[in-house]
Amino acid sequence: MSLQEELDRQRNVFGEFIEMCSNRPMTGFYRSGCCHTGEDDVGLHTVCVEMTAEFLSFSKIRGNDLSTPLPEFGFPGLNPGDRWCLCAERWKEALQADMAPRVVLRATHEATLEVVSIEDLKRYAIDLV
Repeated sequence: MSLQEELDRQRNVFGEFIEMCSNRPMTGFYRSGCCHTGEDDVGLHTVCVEMTAEFLSFSKIRGNDLSTPLPEFGFPGLNPGDRWCLCAERWKEALQADMAPRVVLRATHEATLEVVSIEDLKRYAIDLV
């Protein structure tokens, strides 16, 4: 199955086609720009977030340094304002610590709802009108 065919099968938290999260930097477990998931994605990298300095600091303290570039892995390091497919459990952990970054719901995979409620996600949504 092609990447496009796989993406066409993926749905966001509203049950609609999942939208692009970011291609600058290129994100997603499969580095497709989308927060789609599959059997290999045991970390469930499904929440499209917009990074903040506070969250990047929180994540670093918790052992997941997202701001330092790792060129050997093709990782540019993230900055405030960057969008990234975050692990659902990490977002939930940040929520419980009152450090959760904002969420792009239309680019957040429906599998996230196995970990986090739609109500919590909506409270942090960037794209609700």
